Order: sequence, then C-alpha cells, then structure tokens
Amino acid sequence: MSVWRKYIVIAPVSLSIALLGSSCEDQVSQCQRLIQVVNEGNALIDQNKGQQVVTSLQLSKDLVAITRSLEELNLSDPNLQEFQSSFTSVFENLSQAIAKAAKALGTAKNAEASPAGREKLQTARTEIDTALTSAAKTAGKKSDALVDDLNKYCGQTD
Repeated sequence: MSVWRKYIVIAPVSLSIALLGSSCEDQVSQCQRLIQVVNEGNALIDQNKGQQVVTSLQLSKDLVAITRSLEELNLSDPNLQEFQSSFTSVFENLSQAIAKAAKALGTAKNAEASPAGREKLQTARTEIDTALTSAAKTAGKKSDALVDDLNKYCGQTD
C-alpha cells in the first residue's frame, strides 16, 4: 500500500494553511482539522500494514475510530463537509476490508495440515487477496483524488 506514503504531503499543506491570513480563518481552521484527522488515518495504515491477525484487527478498529473522528468534526463549510463524507466512506471501506482480511488470515493460521486444511488455507488466501486488492484499488484511488482535491481547495483560501 505504498500509495499511502504520499499523504505525508498533506502535512506541509496544513502548515501553509496555518500561515494564511485571518480573513478566511474559519475555513482555514476547518481545513486543518479535516487534514489532521485524514493524516492520522493514513499514518495508521502506513505504520500498521497488518501482517499479523492482531495487528490487522487493531488497525481495523483504529480506522473505525478515525471514521468517528471524521464524523464528529462539525464542519460548516459545505465543500469540506463533502470531503468529510467522502473520507469517512474511504476509511470505513478500508476498515471493513482489513477486518475481513484479518479474519481470513486467522483462518489460514489455524488451518490443519490436511487436504481440508489446505483447502481452507487456499480459500483464506483468496479472501485476503480479494479484500485487500479491492480496497487498495477502490479506496486508494478515491483517496488519492480526494487528497489532491482537498489540497487544492484548502490552498485556495488565501
């Protein structure tokens, strides 16, 4: 999931926004809050690329918390509300995909050394690949576009 690394670009943008004039302080402040929560979610994904069941399950739970944080931002700017809603959807989808992959990983780890166990293992691998590939393609692309659009929008506040 190396696409998530480019989100670190958001941090300098948020610093730039902080230095803008006070005439748009409300929008600037809202941009900063939204960017901060999005950065937290992306950092979680970068740090915890779940290869262990417990790590993946925790990452899924942490992304649910990020989703809640996004929902609680109380943004008044209609455009930022749209970004908020879209990022909430992205993190929700990622959380569900990671939880599904973690469950399949747990099944794979508990598979017995037998024909039935090998079948369980193969099914689990397919579920993991499907869940994570789908999430990376759909949520990753959507998130990339959202980050670009958010940076453009928040950069226009000067």
